[in-house]
Amino acid sequence: MPLRIGYVREHFCSPLLQYAAEDKENTFTLVECPSGTGQLIARLTNDEIDVAIALTDALIAGIAKGSKAYKLVGSYVNSPLKWAVVTGHDSPYERIADLQGTTLGISRYGSGSHTMAYVMALQQGWSTDQLDFRVNNDIRGLLNSVNEGSTSAFMWEWFTTKPFADTHGCRFIGAVPTPWPSWHVAAHPERASTTDLTTFLSTLTQHVQEFQKPESRAGPSVEFIKETFGYPEEDVKAWLQGVDYTRDCTQMEYEVIERTLSVLQEAGAVTPQEGGSLSPRQFVNEDVVRLVGPKVDK
Repeated sequence: MPLRIGYVREHFCSPLLQYAAEDKENTFTLVECPSGTGQLIARLTNDEIDVAIALTDALIAGIAKGSKAYKLVGSYVNSPLKWAVVTGHDSPYERIADLQGTTLGISRYGSGSHTMAYVMALQQGWSTDQLDFRVNNDIRGLLNSVNEGSTSAFMWEWFTTKPFADTHGCRFIGAVPTPWPSWHVAAHPERASTTDLTTFLSTLTQHVQEFQKPESRAGPSVEFIKETFGYPEEDVKAWLQGVDYTRDCTQMEYEVIERTLSVLQEAGAVTPQEGGSLSPRQFVNEDVVRLVGPKVDK
């Protein structure tokens, strides 16, 4: 059976889409999850997908909270994700500090928009116990909520949201970059075989490497994103200048898990475990992915 790969149809998934177009043997099928990482995790839990390419923080938070539906099996994008803080065209909010004590829009609980709200609160010095959320499912629901006034603001990836600033009249009042690499790969621990996962990740690595070659960034990668997503060329070039994909999807940094978990706990998005801390090894399937870094036992 082909692997069922869950993904969000955004510019970050370009190497995956190029891989799918060349997968003549149909070793995997793509399952679009427009609501983001919260939906990806739900579909892993509900046996609707086998693998998810999703946001690092939400994946780690889910495992820390006890999810058995997946383990981390690979890396994807090393650079941080730039989250825009978005409000409505007629809202009274002019800066992030104005949002304290208001209701924030999120796509789903456990999503990146949810966990990053805690990180924003940590940076602002707000009590995370006072955060209030309203679920609005996807980008269009979130945009409607800020323009109608049912929420004060929401957080979404900067370049994905930027085209909506003109068409929906929303406003950007700030940005919060993730303090960790933005995207990783997770898989159900039993539904996907080690061989299939290793083959998928190894071949994805080849497409990632090709996509981010200097000569590709100068032309073919720009054209692919423009044609696939309809983004303006200047936005595509600006994004490509800042994005950094992994060199090897089959390995990941031990310290990334450790650091992400620490920040999530400090922000209040994850409650520290009673009786001791979690080990980064508890978050990964080491039959598939290789942990690297100075703290890894040889």
